[in-house]
Amino acid sequence: MVNRLRTGIDVLDRKLDGGIPEGSVVALTADPASQAELFLYELTATRGTLWLSLDRTANAVQASIEQTSAETGDPTVRHISGEAPLDNAGKLVSALPETSNLIVDPLDVLEAQEPRSRFRAFLNDLQTHIVNTGSVAILHCLDGRDVAPLRDTTEHFADVVFQLDTTVVGDEVENRLAVPKFRGGRAPSDVIKLDLVEQVSIDTSRDIA
Repeated sequence: MVNRLRTGIDVLDRKLDGGIPEGSVVALTADPASQAELFLYELTATRGTLWLSLDRTANAVQASIEQTSAETGDPTVRHISGEAPLDNAGKLVSALPETSNLIVDPLDVLEAQEPRSRFRAFLNDLQTHIVNTGSVAILHCLDGRDVAPLRDTTEHFADVVFQLDTTVVGDEVENRLAVPKFRGGRAPSDVIKLDLVEQVSIDTSRDIA
């Protein structure tokens, strides 16, 4: 039986029969204006985490994690900059230790690199290393106005796809999480309504028809 690694979000772990299968690559798609980062922050509490930041500086990411009231860990944050982000990210991924979390935030910067074959090679190397170390990789994919050209490739490679849909209904913000793809198990058939405020929890309020 494949070992499951917790996400740190109790309701999601229950839906996934204990968590994400070790060796999995997960694509988390969400609107840039959503609170999807709370997923990433809480994931850091479950095991050692390497956080690769493609946009924000390492100090900015660390400050955001420290300011949240959610339970978090102490991730190693590295800012990927320069003209060869795929190469720089690949070197750090290759040193990922056993049974770790890898967070790539956001993946869009790498999805936009040319030639496209280099991004596919990066995903293949990433997938191999995650399997060999029994780790979990979370690829934060921004699903906004300008979706990266290789997003289909990312979701095809991914073993698990989390789709976070954030909408404004009246005077409330609603967050619904779907898991349309789940290799190594049965994907939840229902959409999970989440409350993303200071930490991730299930929204127990009832929808009014």
